[in-house]
Amino acid sequence: MVNAEATTERRTRERAPAAHAEGLGAAKLNPFGDLHTLQHLSARFARALRGVFEPLLRQEVRAWAEPLAVQRFADYRAERGDTLTGWLPFAMVPAAVGAQALCVLEGRFVLELLDLFFGGTGAAPAQLPTEFSPAADALVGRIGSILTQPLRAAWEPLTRIDFNPGRVESSAAMLAIDADDAMIVTRFGIAAGEASPVFLDILYPVVGLKPHGATLTGKVLDKAEADPAWRTALTRSVMNVRFPVRSVLAEPVVPLSLLVNLKPGDVIPISIGGDVPVMVGRDRLGTGTVGTSNGFAAVRLTSIAQLDEGLSA
Repeated sequence: MVNAEATTERRTRERAPAAHAEGLGAAKLNPFGDLHTLQHLSARFARALRGVFEPLLRQEVRAWAEPLAVQRFADYRAERGDTLTGWLPFAMVPAAVGAQALCVLEGRFVLELLDLFFGGTGAAPAQLPTEFSPAADALVGRIGSILTQPLRAAWEPLTRIDFNPGRVESSAAMLAIDADDAMIVTRFGIAAGEASPVFLDILYPVVGLKPHGATLTGKVLDKAEADPAWRTALTRSVMNVRFPVRSVLAEPVVPLSLLVNLKPGDVIPISIGGDVPVMVGRDRLGTGTVGTSNGFAAVRLTSIAQLDEGLSA
């Protein structure tokens, strides 16, 4: 949940907050200041994760965005430890030259998904291997390819960034990322049924987001004046929408015995009141009196219904 208190489903280890104070002689990790904009984008992306992982897990899941943090890549690697992890780089286009985001998946979660993919129950070995099999590498690559579209859509309100997945690595040492590089860590919880949640991390390099610094420090939802030409064209199009208008002159009620015995030439008596309803679709426009105009039957409107009384739109 955006800007919410930490949930009980979070990992127990403490993480540094997004805003960092500068120490004497230390480089500033976060040059963007307030990162609420990126937190909102993470919340948009979290909503799309259900559609990604529910088909893989074969059950309904919950997904949410954790509060983000800014860390040096070396600190992030030390925090994860030496457990099996899937490191999938995303080339960011456009961004700084060579900038790569990272999708980080827990190794046990990948092996559980792989077992489900091949018809198993979703069990992972008690002792995790030191590296992924070719099948597990292919599965991580497939997940990464699926994630690129919701990632692009999440960033769309702010700026256009394409994410092109690269080669999956089991060791962070194989990545072309310097240990001192500052990374913005966005974490997403995924929980299926009553199982404990797993976490997927998307890491953005600070240097890769610098070309988008102006939009990152602005508001996500910035009200802009509509283009006058567009508004005029829209109004003209709306005004040309056609609606069926009808009037109900009478609604006689007859018994079933009369209906079953009707034959050509029979007469059903009706009575027309002073005012008849005038309808637009299924909504009441008003009332009118029946008469003629230029030799044609017509209805003269005597009253117009208020929006809350008749028309629903």
